[in-house]
Amino acid sequence: MTRTTALIAPALDGSFELKEVYLDSLQPDEALIEIHASGVCHTDLSCASGKLPCAPNAVLGHEGGGVVLKIGANVTSVSPGDKVLLSFSSCGSCPGCKSDHPAYCYSFNDYNFGGKRPDGSAAMSIMKDGTKQPIYSTFFGQSSFAARTIVHRSSIVKVPQQTPLDLFAPLGCGIQTGVGAVFNTLNVKPGTSIAIFGVGSVGLAAVMAAKARKASRIIAIDLQPERLELAKELGATDGVLGPDQEYIIKTIKNICPPLGVDFAVDCTGVPSIIETMVASLGMRGRAATVGAPGGNAHAKIDIMSHLTYGKEYVGCSEGDSNPGVLIPELIEMHAKGLLPLEKLIAYYDIKDYEKAMADMKSGKVIKPVLKWTG
Repeated sequence: MTRTTALIAPALDGSFELKEVYLDSLQPDEALIEIHASGVCHTDLSCASGKLPCAPNAVLGHEGGGVVLKIGANVTSVSPGDKVLLSFSSCGSCPGCKSDHPAYCYSFNDYNFGGKRPDGSAAMSIMKDGTKQPIYSTFFGQSSFAARTIVHRSSIVKVPQQTPLDLFAPLGCGIQTGVGAVFNTLNVKPGTSIAIFGVGSVGLAAVMAAKARKASRIIAIDLQPERLELAKELGATDGVLGPDQEYIIKTIKNICPPLGVDFAVDCTGVPSIIETMVASLGMRGRAATVGAPGGNAHAKIDIMSHLTYGKEYVGCSEGDSNPGVLIPELIEMHAKGLLPLEKLIAYYDIKDYEKAMADMKSGKVIKPVLKWTG
């Protein structure tokens, strides 16, 4: 077994600690990856605090970037030495995967939140009382909060050797989700209007995607004035400061008279915000939720308004993205100046992980990236 250092969530109380872990031997569908950078996502924090499925001593992280060290017999997309970005995992054989919608893999929860490999074994373990104890790992097929990690082949996207891994590590979840919601789930058209509720990393990615799609009105809604200013810098035409529901609905309808916006995306998962979003839709408006609420959350919908306006409200997992297709497109968007990720990211050496987590929780930083190598 290979030993490495990992950032572990020991007690599901929101805390993390650096600890030595052991990596199991590779299976045929896996690769050993040296992680150079890991983006931090709110999903990591939610799992570490027990709000989403997890277990003590979990190795989280699902926005990894690194270099291939070794591959299993069934891994054909990469070779040792290749640079890769890591995303969510999927089975590849269910109807969802076969129809080119891996984000709707029938085994998505098992492959991404199950904490173990498809065969039930653990890719990582820790030493306890002189014996190795299996731990929750293979998170999103990768568990990239580690200096080295075992990654399922479905999570691996090969990128050019000149790719800056620290800059593009967040593409694997947050950025992909925001852009994919606009490009894939909503399919925003030129000249249309869109409201984006919550402009953290996912929401700001949606703003940039809406601008790239040439939406005529891009309305950002948030509780922090600073984030609304950044949203405008990135392409939003309007900013609305929450949280008053009636004020938000009235303002959106004033901006997009007489009935509201063509499209909307919720990046919060908060039921009251979802209700506000749906109420802000115009005739035949389409809205999507990408924010995970945790628990058993419910939102109320005015059925008659929904019916007579022909509104649509859908869920959106990972932006309905195929990472092997969308991630290269996102890199190309950045090269064209359409995805200025530098405005969202702050870098932290792995030893400063506590500051990175605190800065994200406080809203000081939108997208922390942990650097495992200099």
